[in-house]
Amino acid sequence: MVTKTEETQLERLENQVDNGGGGAWEYLCLVGRLKLRRSEKVLKHGLSILNDPKKRSALGSEEWTLYEQVAIAALDCQSLDVSKDCIKVLRKGFPESKRVGRLEAMLLEAKGSWAEAEKAYSSLLEDNPLDQVVHKRKVAMAKAQGDISGAIEGLNKYLEIFMADHDAWRELAEIYVSLQMYKQAAFCYEELILSQPTVPLYHLAYADVLYTLGGLENLQAAKKYYASTIDLTGGKTTRALFGICLCTSAIGQLAKGRNKEEKESPELQSLAAAALEKDYKQRAPGKLSLVTTALKSLKSNCCTEEMLIWAHHSSDDDNSHATHLTMIHGPIQAQTIFQ
Repeated sequence: MVTKTEETQLERLENQVDNGGGGAWEYLCLVGRLKLRRSEKVLKHGLSILNDPKKRSALGSEEWTLYEQVAIAALDCQSLDVSKDCIKVLRKGFPESKRVGRLEAMLLEAKGSWAEAEKAYSSLLEDNPLDQVVHKRKVAMAKAQGDISGAIEGLNKYLEIFMADHDAWRELAEIYVSLQMYKQAAFCYEELILSQPTVPLYHLAYADVLYTLGGLENLQAAKKYYASTIDLTGGKTTRALFGICLCTSAIGQLAKGRNKEEKESPELQSLAAAALEKDYKQRAPGKLSLVTTALKSLKSNCCTEEMLIWAHHSSDDDNSHATHLTMIHGPIQAQTIFQ
């Protein structure tokens, strides 16, 4: 997770380098340390250093790190010739390196030579079965070929070994959601919440899955996780506020007021509705009347949920897109960041 200080530093360096103010190597180091994908800029500024013998020699042993960074950025940008040249230099410097072998396999993958890439990755895993990068590349390659079942199988095998990899659990959850396998996705988000209980994104995604599954028990649990999301974000997650209102309405229809616990639901719904109206008044006043009408309808359990979702996605809330699910009509196909 990038901190505010790091984000500010990155923006400052990025503007400085883009405007010809120097600091390219510092910028590239920061991008690498934060594990960010700024492929076009890394390629541009990295080559400006590598193509200058004086600047390149000044790096010392860090020259090899830059060659690797530029090689990967070139793959992202489909500059395969540049990547190939960088990998050749690395292979010459490290003839027996398995790390360079990974880059060579990634180049085959980028070219679409799936069989050769698979063979290369398998060979690397024979030498080192605990190579996380290679395991992940095999999963990514399966997805690229449309082999979703293969990707699921690969991720499950990977997580048997590396159970603490949060990115892998999230990736598996998002694949399950895309296939509408919500119970399996819920299990993944439970693992994430157990390992990182203070990350609001996981609470929100889990609540969305539970809401989608439906049923009184799931809706009650979903409402609790929407509430925990609000608590963790200081009430700044519009999606969770909508979730509270929708869950309360759905629970009211199913429970018929039989549970004592649900006697407090109208109050919680009113608080969430008031927060939503205040937020829309500040951020999207043009949608306020629509939201107000929809929220009033919810209290009488006859709201058209499509109205709420349309209004929600029309707002400019920075936190509203924090997860890749829709609360009503199933999943949105999302671009994966699992590389």
